Order: sequence, then C-alpha cells, then structure tokens
Amino acid sequence: MKKVARYSLFVISAFLLVGLSFACTCQQQKRQGTEEKEIISSVTIDERLLEDFNKSKLIFYSLPSPLETAMLIKRSGAGYNPDLLNDLSNTSRYNTNLKMALNLGVYSTDMSYSSLFDQTQSTINYMGGARQLAGKLGVLEAIDEEAIRRLEENMNNREVVMDIISETFMNSNAYLVEQDRSAIAVMVLVGGWVEGLYIATQLTNGSLEANPELIDRIVYQKLSLTTVINLLESHRSNPDISFLIERMNELKMIFDEIKIVTVSDVEAETHAEQKITILRSEAETFITNDTFNRLLEKIREIRTEFVS
Repeated sequence: MKKVARYSLFVISAFLLVGLSFACTCQQQKRQGTEEKEIISSVTIDERLLEDFNKSKLIFYSLPSPLETAMLIKRSGAGYNPDLLNDLSNTSRYNTNLKMALNLGVYSTDMSYSSLFDQTQSTINYMGGARQLAGKLGVLEAIDEEAIRRLEENMNNREVVMDIISETFMNSNAYLVEQDRSAIAVMVLVGGWVEGLYIATQLTNGSLEANPELIDRIVYQKLSLTTVINLLESHRSNPDISFLIERMNELKMIFDEIKIVTVSDVEAETHAEQKITILRSEAETFITNDTFNRLLEKIREIRTEFVS
C-alpha cells in the first residue's frame, strides 16, 4: 500500500454538513493539494425546534443533498453520461416503500446531475419521475405542478433551477420528518447518496489515474459513510432499514481498507460573528488498485439492487 497524497483538511460542521464534501485525495502517486470540508460547529437553533427533533432527525441533515453531490461531480471536471442514469421507465415497477423511497433519492440525484450539465429535457423528465414517486409515498405536496412549471420557465437560469431542485428535495424530506416518517426520509437520502457515488465511480472508468480530483471526492466518502450508517442505525427496527444496514456495512468493509491519516496538529480558527469555528489539518490517504476496483464493484452491485 502506497502513500497517495497529502492535503489540507478544512472542516466546518456539527449538524448540517458532517462528511459531506466528497473530497479526499487518492492516487497512486503522491501529490500536493488542498481540499476543504466545512463543519459548522456552532449554530443558532430555536429551542422549540430542538424539542421537535430527536437525534435521528438532526443527523438526517448531515448527508449531502443530490444537488450538492452533482455539483461536486461537475466541479471535478467529470462529464455527462446519460447512460448512467436510472431509466424513467422503471418508475412503475417501484411499489414498496423501500423501492419508492430509494429511487426518489436516485431520481433526485439524476435530475440534479442533468441540470448541472444543462440537459433541459432530462431535468424536466426526472423531476416528473420524482414527482410520481413522491405521489406514491404521499409527499406530493413537496413536488407540485407549480414546481415543475417554475422549472420549465427558468431552464435557462441555472441558479434558479438549482434553487428549485434543492428546495423540492429538502421539502420532500422535511415533510416526511415532520410526519414522523423519518425512516422513509433516511431511505430517500441513502438512495440519493448511493446514486451520486455510483455516477462518480462509473465516470472514473475504473482508473485511479484518469481523473485524480474525482477519485479524491470518491475516497473521501469513507467519512460520509459513517453518517449514512449512523442514520440507518437510528431506525434499525425497521426491516427495510436493516437490509440497508447490511449493504452499507458491506461497503464499509472495503472503505475501511482506505487509510486517512492526519499528519499535522489541528488548528482552530474561530469567527465569533458568524458563530463558526474552522478546523484545519493536513492528512494523507492510502489506497490500492485492488481496493479501488472492489469498491467500484460493490457500489455497482448495491446500486443495481436499488434500481431493479
């Protein structure tokens, strides 16, 4: 196993973005780089809101949204490949809560990915697919005709489109949490996270050298996976969640072979006005081709199971 990189770890979080950033270094050759991961360590929260949310509902917000995941893929310089998306003709096949929730997340990621690469018709189509599944899950209020109309009217304004997609996704999940259906909300999030990871890994063409920045973002999902498992564990009594825990632990066994080692002291930088503390440190990561190939295969296997 070789040392593959050193990077600066810039952390901001606690409750909104733990393990989100899709950013770590991982190539077969050592290189210098700087990555940033933000973790908000201090936020102002209404006490009444805290009374309404238990631990699992707070952790819920610590995974990246489909839009954030798609933005990270685009930022790496990767391209658009429509063949990687889950076919919309599959929508009618999803009739269980598990499949509907997972694929609401999958379609949300596919919609975001299409939008960021200016694929207008694909974006509208995946919004429609997501709306169908939202209807089956009883959260149609979050993806109404007005959202689709706004999307169609603003397709040439990427910023507005991204706002609509982000708002729609978060409304859907917030509605589920408020209705005490947080287990379903977790399934949606996991489906979206796995789809983002699937698209990213497929875009590497199985090579650690093809797109080093994309590899970085994939490897760093080792930290996001911890959040995924914590989310699922809070609903272990749900049979569908138990199934997902098994699959995520299979993935974790491979991610555990990737070493992320902090090589410098952590330095804290506090911004009192924003109530934010930034933690900085340098770290190195280690991965082998064999581990990477098995990681790709396991992600493909899990994603195939989700969308079939």
